[in-house]
Amino acid sequence: MSALQSTRISPSPHALAGVRAAPPLAAGWARHGAGEPPAIALIKDHLNSAVVAGTLLVAGHTLGQRLDGALLALAAIAYALALRFMTKPRLEAREGDPEWGRILRHRTVEWCCLGGLLWLAGHLLRVVDHFAQPAILAWFVATPFVLTYAHVAADKATGMLVRRAKARRRQIIVGANRIGCELAARLAEEPWHGSLAGFFDDRRPERIPRQCRDKLLGRFADLPDFARQNTVHVIYVCLPNSRHRSIRGLIDALGDTTASIYFVPDLSAFDLMQARFGEIRGMPFVAVRETPFCGMAGVLKRASDLVLASAALLLVLPVSLAIAMLVSHSSPGPVLFRQRRYGLDGREFTVFKFRTMTVCEDDEVCQATREDPRVTRIGRLLRRTSLDELPQLLNVLEGSMSLVGPRPHAVAHNEHYRKLVSGYMLRHKVRPGITGLAQVNGLRGETRDVEKMIQRVRYDLEYLKSWSLGLDIRILIKTARIVLTDRSAY
Repeated sequence: MSALQSTRISPSPHALAGVRAAPPLAAGWARHGAGEPPAIALIKDHLNSAVVAGTLLVAGHTLGQRLDGALLALAAIAYALALRFMTKPRLEAREGDPEWGRILRHRTVEWCCLGGLLWLAGHLLRVVDHFAQPAILAWFVATPFVLTYAHVAADKATGMLVRRAKARRRQIIVGANRIGCELAARLAEEPWHGSLAGFFDDRRPERIPRQCRDKLLGRFADLPDFARQNTVHVIYVCLPNSRHRSIRGLIDALGDTTASIYFVPDLSAFDLMQARFGEIRGMPFVAVRETPFCGMAGVLKRASDLVLASAALLLVLPVSLAIAMLVSHSSPGPVLFRQRRYGLDGREFTVFKFRTMTVCEDDEVCQATREDPRVTRIGRLLRRTSLDELPQLLNVLEGSMSLVGPRPHAVAHNEHYRKLVSGYMLRHKVRPGITGLAQVNGLRGETRDVEKMIQRVRYDLEYLKSWSLGLDIRILIKTARIVLTDRSAY
């Protein structure tokens, strides 16, 4: 419940005359982190932020930086960014040696993204001189190692807490079906939630998955008595929505127990893309398909585009001027090639490229092919090395493109393939990119058949499902490595 709701003045009894009570749904019960003990939630949510900010303060104090307002402000900004964008620790409480290499690698990539963004922003805003350079350098170098140690230590500490707990929460799953079995497997990976006592289901044993049969405790009608007699703490309801009458009757029958009840919807029938829970004034909803750049993620994506594109544009300016002169002398025509493309939400925009052909076609579904006679001599080199894409940095700055995202296709190609490839237009849920996940996985250049376009779209949708700033950085690094060796673009 929001602060505004909690302080709302109750109406007088006369105002309620003839008005039915609002259902519990209107009370605004949607919450994040349900079912986690407070100590675990605190570690998972704030460990990264505390390490990032704490390492900065320790490095500053050790290497001569005064703990003034500027350093505290930087620590607060770093804390907020880490809280929002860094991956939470995996507190699996597993036995055996920790995966130091994997943890260090992932933390290093994430920290390079955030730390590099802070460093570039500091230079652009000209505030770097407010900090002692040795302290900032030590902070940048030490943070991934401290994060790795903190994640391993937190995992070990979680295991000790779970093993030493005198009373662990007893859990029940209602519905010994596929989604119930999947939930049981995931609960086993997070033992601090408690111990699973078993399943309740009305179906015959032969219809129940084998991995659930050994823990079958009874039928739905037996659950209320079992919950009262055995002090059940948590009940997960894994029944389909079509069983809403049974679910409602079961919840009413459990009103005489102290068990917490959670409903686990089965969304496996949908092709989920950035699925998440939300609420509108207390009414919960599930986003089945959504852009990954909602809220602060969109701010980080746009900020990283502006900072990196500005820096790249300054670095390649001499090269761009030289290319412009060579294109101008290669054949008659403009230096820049303009073409209509579909961008964010399917809106048309004009993309800029260095002209590589003797013609400037915009409507024909006729991609460049190997040894295409329309391609000029300098154009062939530009296309092979992707240098013809440099003017798209201007598209990034104006907001019609991003550095990383699905590659924009010509309007004619879009109209052609959207009828042939399922989910084709979903790639327009984000800004198109100069490079993308498909391009660094061998799908760069000409798409000769529908099957190749289907593969490209699959990579584009996978990017939307699994976006992170670290993924963007890895794609950019891999792009820089393959443009000089790949021969699929011409």
